Amino acid sequence: MSMSPEPRADDRLIMLISRWLARHIGNAELERGLAESDRGELAPGQLEAVDELTEHLKGAAPGERGELEMIARETLEALALSV
Repeated sequence: MSMSPEPRADDRLIMLISRWLARHIGNAELERGLAESDRGELAPGQLEAVDELTEHLKGAAPGERGELEMIARETLEALALSV
């Protein structure tokens, strides 16, 4: 039986945010997923980007996307580049 390694925190967050951008999940699910994520593995720039997205989500109305999409894309970039 092969054992696949557990995905890293940044990979899990990339999958989560990508699902939101593709409209497979809503704001509440994204906010919950971000809150439940293990941020201890993130680089300082990654953590800052995730925190910024989290703060904007807290103030967003259900279903609001506009500016959140830009911030989510910036967060994806920070996570992917491990900055």
